[in-house]
Amino acid sequence: MNYKTSKKNTMGQYSELLSRYLFPQKGTLVLLTILLFASIGLQLINPQIIRYFIDTAQSQSSLQPLISAAVFFIGFSLVQQLVSVIATYFSENVGWKTTNNLRVDLAAHCLSLDMSFHKSHTSGSLIERVDGDVNALANFFSSMIIHLLGNLLLMAGIIVLLFRENWLIGLGMAFFVVFAVFMIQWIRKFAVPVWAKWRQANAEFYGFIGEHLEGTEDIRANGAVGFVMNRFYTMLRKMLPLRVKAFLGFCAMWNMSIFVFALGNAMAFGISAYLWHNQQITLGTVYLIFFYTELLAKPIEKIRTQMEDLQKADASISRIRELFATQSEIVDGPGALIPEGALSVEFRDVTFSYDGDQPTLKSLNFVLKPGEVLGLLGRTGSGKSTMARLLLRFYDPQSGVIALGGTDIRSAKLPDLRKRVALVTQNIEIMQGTIRDNLTFYDESISDEAIIEVLKELGLGAWYEAMPEGLDTNLASGGGSLSAGEAQLLAFARVFLTNPGLVIMDEASSRLDPLTEQRIEKAVSKLLTERSCIMIAHRLATVQRADHILILDSGHILESGKRASLAADPNSRFSQLLATGLVEVLV
Repeated sequence: MNYKTSKKNTMGQYSELLSRYLFPQKGTLVLLTILLFASIGLQLINPQIIRYFIDTAQSQSSLQPLISAAVFFIGFSLVQQLVSVIATYFSENVGWKTTNNLRVDLAAHCLSLDMSFHKSHTSGSLIERVDGDVNALANFFSSMIIHLLGNLLLMAGIIVLLFRENWLIGLGMAFFVVFAVFMIQWIRKFAVPVWAKWRQANAEFYGFIGEHLEGTEDIRANGAVGFVMNRFYTMLRKMLPLRVKAFLGFCAMWNMSIFVFALGNAMAFGISAYLWHNQQITLGTVYLIFFYTELLAKPIEKIRTQMEDLQKADASISRIRELFATQSEIVDGPGALIPEGALSVEFRDVTFSYDGDQPTLKSLNFVLKPGEVLGLLGRTGSGKSTMARLLLRFYDPQSGVIALGGTDIRSAKLPDLRKRVALVTQNIEIMQGTIRDNLTFYDESISDEAIIEVLKELGLGAWYEAMPEGLDTNLASGGGSLSAGEAQLLAFARVFLTNPGLVIMDEASSRLDPLTEQRIEKAVSKLLTERSCIMIAHRLATVQRADHILILDSGHILESGKRASLAADPNSRFSQLLATGLVEVLV
């Protein structure tokens, strides 16, 4: 791709973002435009007042015109500062609202992507995309109008007024402006790729930090601190040259602006001296030229700063568009309805592989009738948890059909599917928020009375009554203030409140002590009333309530049948497991 094509694509990216996020705020943009014109007009008028003051003072006339000029100058200066403050306030608000909308869309898009995407991207790198890259666009959105457009108009106004004074000074300053902008743009062309590499390295670095901070306990327990720190320093050494190059690009733009301003001042000196010597301009006009030359340096410097923001914005916009272009492999269905009540489960010749090479499930076939409980056994890696992920459409099988209540789950809407299927695992996610929010996930249709009733049914009544602010009590992220049993019981409460037709329990009681496990037995019995259930188990005691047993081995069904029948058959694998008391011994 050549530079012209790349530049065209970049401008298209800017236009797309502006039309989608900035232009909807039309009212504020109109007000900003009015304030811009007012500010520009005031900046152009003030030098004219000063010229009048100087020329009038030279003529030795009365003091009254001088006093009037001074009052006008002070008044215009105060109004100009007020307009500038108001414009900056509205500009920052526009930038804040715009970037917040962009963050919301990015976060929602990330949440819509399938699990294969999240497995290949660390949480730290995604945070850097959603927040870091958007922050790099904050100045672009908030100051583009007040600085870039405004300063371009200010430069144009200055050049026009200088042409009014004398064509020679107008032509000289016009050449000065064109040369300055050209040089800044030329340096920017070389700096943009470096900023892109820097943003990418930054995302990888934050991803590394986030990943290893989450695993601090394991890292320390296994004595891997030295290894982690070695990788930390390696990444820093990789980032340093990129940062140096990016900073050199910034310094080049800074030095170029200083050089250009020096040339501009020298040109103004020369032309003013020539015109004044030939008595073509007054002393007040000489001051006017110098004032406008200095004023001209301000918008050019602002544009230079804006170009620096555009360097960062170019890289960030490309990365944001790349993220938006990433599509989930899990496509929402046309909207087939999944029936109410207990759901039947059917796997028809299902084959699935995570990497597209070695299948985790191979031509799997089984049927679970509505209201029945399936005990799913097998050693680690046999495909038990994979079946749960497929039922929730975290992944789709490469071949075969999975049906709930006779409906192919790929033909249902994802939100509808996940309302009808509940997954309870041994790893409970507790969010930083209130008890209510942790149980309802912000579903306002669930009443407080229903929540409290469920908590009491699960034996958490005393725990709830001890909470200082009831359902408004805040829980720490990760559930640090909760015991493992309490966190697990809260997970069961979530299931009660969603009222699904199929419950998948992935060794959900493995973290509970025997006393707590006994407390929820009654609640589990009620939970499974008029619901189907798949119990993924590593302990035989977990599947005592199962109607059917299915044993997996390397993605194949090793054994399947009624629990009672298999237990009574001395030749069955399940019967042998009962005799040894082990589930993992399957071969």
